[in-house]
Amino acid sequence: MAGRHEPVTLVPHPARFASGMTPTTDPDLAPYVSHQEFRTGLPAGHFRVIINRKLARGYVSQRLWMLPVLLPVFGAGLALALSGYTWAGGLLVALGVVVNRAVVWGAGKILLHLALKDPATYDFATQHAILEVRRV
Repeated sequence: MAGRHEPVTLVPHPARFASGMTPTTDPDLAPYVSHQEFRTGLPAGHFRVIINRKLARGYVSQRLWMLPVLLPVFGAGLALALSGYTWAGGLLVALGVVVNRAVVWGAGKILLHLALKDPATYDFATQHAILEVRRV
């Protein structure tokens, strides 16, 4: 494993080349941190995590199945509102909007929690530049 002060050349995920990104040299970026090392090192303060908020929102929404869950909630709220139960329908639609906004706003924290618990999520997030692990 590379030392802390030794420069490390990164080779980004192939999808990052299409967006114009190029490999960089950064001594603080960890070349590869295993999930177990990440789980033990993060609470101890050995790593700093940088989360791409835009990508995290999409990933967390997809991972938590927000669209398949919220569409029936919105549909039921609309059906209630149109059938005469305006307040109940409006409340259901508002509840769906609030839940969706809460997940989007907290996507970074949710992703970090998922990455700490699930090795597959951690690997996916680090390989696709959603989560970046840096040594402190």
